[in-house]
Amino acid sequence: MLSVNNIEVTYNSVILVLRGVSFQVKPGQVVALLGANGAGKSTTLKAISGLLSSELGEVTRGTITWSDERIDHQNTEEIVRKGLVQVIEGRPLFGHLTVEENLRIGGQVFRGGREVRTDLERVYHYFPRLRDLRHRTSGYLSGGEQQMMVIGRALMAHPKLMMLDEPSLGLAPMLVAEIFRIVGEINQQEQMSVLLVEQNARAALSLVDYGYVMENGRIVLDGPATQLAENEDIKEFYLGLNQLGERKSYREVKHYKRRKRWLG
Repeated sequence: MLSVNNIEVTYNSVILVLRGVSFQVKPGQVVALLGANGAGKSTTLKAISGLLSSELGEVTRGTITWSDERIDHQNTEEIVRKGLVQVIEGRPLFGHLTVEENLRIGGQVFRGGREVRTDLERVYHYFPRLRDLRHRTSGYLSGGEQQMMVIGRALMAHPKLMMLDEPSLGLAPMLVAEIFRIVGEINQQEQMSVLLVEQNARAALSLVDYGYVMENGRIVLDGPATQLAENEDIKEFYLGLNQLGERKSYREVKHYKRRKRWLG
């Protein structure tokens, strides 16, 4: 189980980004961190995966534990070998390599310990489109195909917890629905935990078991997905619906922050 306990994150030893963030991801559970851009969601993932150090950030208070072992001061390679794998926002890939070559790189964390062909077939089972594209240069894939590939590459490392950072970014709604469906299938078949960072609350809440809402570097609301989906604040500020079920533009909400009841 992942347990994030009252952590603070500071950049350049002076900029406080996260304040008292606490949450858990249980085995086999799908959990979302929701919130607007700049709320601290991606920083939270980087604190867990060990990527903060590459950006001059560090956990300055609190603890992060995985299976009761502290990991907040371990490096990324150690954390990945424990089964925590982050799919970074923006779909970073080796654009000059083929799809299959990219996937093979994801399996290098276990090189010599697993049969790569078996792992590739496992990825192609979940993403049949990648089988057809396996010899295509990855830099020429569409955004949706690239997202499938980077998730597949993470699967090659046999994660126990997969952390997805904004997987819907820049994708059409039909592609988002397809990718989220596949992630749900992976969760069900593999009993793999998923920690999802998303601004698209509607898509996220259709997939996850439990969600946490972040604002200004702290968690301000949490609950089961079904409960959050019916919360009036979530409907208005994240789903764009008012109490009458009418769609509302964020530009019409002149006192956006003042009216958030959870910030009172």
